[in-house]
Amino acid sequence: MTNYKFKINGKPYEVSVNSVKDGIADVNVNGVSYNVEIENAPAAPVEAPVTTPVAASAQTTTASTPTAPASAGGMKITSPLPGVIIELCVKEGEAVKRGQKLVVLEAMKMENEILAESDGTVSKLFVNKGDSILEGADIALIA
Repeated sequence: MTNYKFKINGKPYEVSVNSVKDGIADVNVNGVSYNVEIENAPAAPVEAPVTTPVAASAQTTTASTPTAPASAGGMKITSPLPGVIIELCVKEGEAVKRGQKLVVLEAMKMENEILAESDGTVSKLFVNKGDSILEGADIALIA
């Protein structure tokens, strides 16, 4: 077992990688066990540290904000995990600073703050309070 301490958006996470086999990592994040599918996993079982996939899999318990360049010239904020939008903290047209809370997403009985990745203006909100969304769903566009 390999242990890591991550700090994501200022929040500490203790991650233990128990094993990796057939593209599935058995991990424990802050005392909660997860089986995490790893893209491009090695063919043979791995007992050594698997840093990159674990960091990516931390999205199952955190609100790190994956972003993708938007085709319309902005930064698209997407959901790091499936859940329900319980709070909208900004409105369309509102100026935001990097690290500012955009929405609160409830997932697995945890509240996750979705933060702006850059300064800009919220040009589009794709969600409303009470919406159930999937992992990777568009949340906002910051221009």
